[in-house]
Amino acid sequence: MDTLVSNTGTQQAIADIRNLLGDRLSTAQIVREQHGKDQTWNPSAPPDAVVFVHSTEEVQAVVKICARHAVPIIPYGVGSSLEGHFTAPYGGICIDLSQMDKILEVNAEDMDCRVQAGVTRKQLNVELRDKGLFFPIDPGADASLGGMTATRASGTNAVRYGTMKDNVMSITAVMADGSIVRMGTRARKSSAGYDLTRLMVGSEGTLGVITEVGLKLYGIPEAIKAGVVSFPSIEDCCNAAIQAIQMGIPIARIELVDVEHIKAINAYSKLTLAQAPTLFVEFHGTHAGVAEQADMFAAIAGEFGAGVFDWATQEEDRTRLWQARHDAFWATKNLMPGKEESIATDVCVPISRLAECVVETQKDLAEHKVYGPIIGHVGDGNFHVVLFCDRSDANEVSRVKDVYGRLIKRALAMGGTCTGEHGIGSGKREYLALEHGNGLDVMRAIKLALDPQNIMNPGKNASP
Repeated sequence: MDTLVSNTGTQQAIADIRNLLGDRLSTAQIVREQHGKDQTWNPSAPPDAVVFVHSTEEVQAVVKICARHAVPIIPYGVGSSLEGHFTAPYGGICIDLSQMDKILEVNAEDMDCRVQAGVTRKQLNVELRDKGLFFPIDPGADASLGGMTATRASGTNAVRYGTMKDNVMSITAVMADGSIVRMGTRARKSSAGYDLTRLMVGSEGTLGVITEVGLKLYGIPEAIKAGVVSFPSIEDCCNAAIQAIQMGIPIARIELVDVEHIKAINAYSKLTLAQAPTLFVEFHGTHAGVAEQADMFAAIAGEFGAGVFDWATQEEDRTRLWQARHDAFWATKNLMPGKEESIATDVCVPISRLAECVVETQKDLAEHKVYGPIIGHVGDGNFHVVLFCDRSDANEVSRVKDVYGRLIKRALAMGGTCTGEHGIGSGKREYLALEHGNGLDVMRAIKLALDPQNIMNPGKNASP
C-alpha cells in the first residue's frame, strides 16, 4: 500500500525520483517499515520512500533532487546496525545501496581492492579466496562494506587487523550538494592535505553517501588455529586476555563469552561447551608460529585457572565455532522468548581497566535484577551487553535504562568510550557531549559546513 505524503517538497522529490528511476522507488508500507527499524528497541521511523540505486551517478541524481526540495536523505546498507542509524525521524528518502554490489577491481599484487558500497564482506571474501587474499574485518553480521565504513565497524579480528578506520584506503561519496568527491588513493600512506577519508569513516551518513570504498587486503594465513577454554570467573578470563595482549602475543581473535551467553549458544548452535566464563581464541601465521603462540597463551591461561583447551584447526570446525559466536545475538533472543530484547550495546575501555569494568557491570546487573549477558572483543577492551526487559513493565524498563546509563558513564570514567564499534546513530546521541565536551561543537561545525540544510541523515551522530 502506498502512503500519502503531506509535505509538498517530499511529494515533488518522490515524483522527480520516480520519473528518473521508475519502479525502483517504492512507497509501499512494508518496504518503508523494513527500512525504518533496527533489531533493538530504538523507535521505528519509516522514510517516506525508498529508492534502490545502481551507481554513484544515480545516487548523485537522487541527492540533487532531495537537496533541491530540502528533503532528508537516509543511506541504507543491509540494515544490520543496532543504534537506529537508518531510521527516518524527519521522514525523507531512504537510499538503499544494497544493489550496488559490484567488486570493481582487485589488485592482488598490491593487496588492495575497490568495491561498490553494497558489496558484503562475505561476498568479497568469496571472490578473494582463489587469489589467496582476504578482508579481515568481521563484525559478525554479513554487513555491507559501505555500511561498515560509515559506522567505523570492528569485530572479532580487530585485535590483530584493526578496524575499518585502519583498512579503508579511499572513498567515493556523494556530498549534500550532489557533488561526487573521491577521497584517498591506493598509496599506503599520504601527507597530502586533510585526511578526508578518515573524516568519512564513522560519519554514519551525516556528511555524505558513501558509494565506493577502497580497502586493504591480507594474505590468507598459512596456518590458523582456534580454541575454546573456560575459566573459574569472568575476571580470570579478562586478566588472561590482558596479560596475553601486554606480553605481545599476536592473537588474531580473543572473545569473552559469559555463562549466560554460553547457555544460549549451546542451545541455539547445538554445542556442548562448559557452562563457565569462556574465551574463544584464534591464532594466524606459519605452522610453527601458530603452535608457539597457542602454547604461550595456554601457559598464561593456566595461571588464571583455565580448564582444558578444545582446539580446532580444520576449517569446518573453526567456521562452526565462530558462527556460534556470531549467532550469540540471536541465541540470547531465543533464550528469552518472554522478554523483548531492548538494547544491544557496547563500550570500550583501556585494556588495563577491562576486568574492573566487566566485573562492576556484572555486579550492577545483579544488584538491579537486570538480565544482561556479556560478550566482547576483549583483546582491545571492547565488550557488549545485551539487555532484555518486559516493555510493559515500567519498573523494569526504568531499571534497564539506568543500568545502561551507568554502563556508559562507568566506561567514560575509566578513560573509555560510549561505543567501541556499534556507533552513535540516534540511540547514543545524548552521550556524545559527555564524551567529547566542546569537541562536539567542532563536529557540528563540520557537519553544517558540508551539509548546511542538514538533510544528510538528520537526527544521528553529531547532527544539530
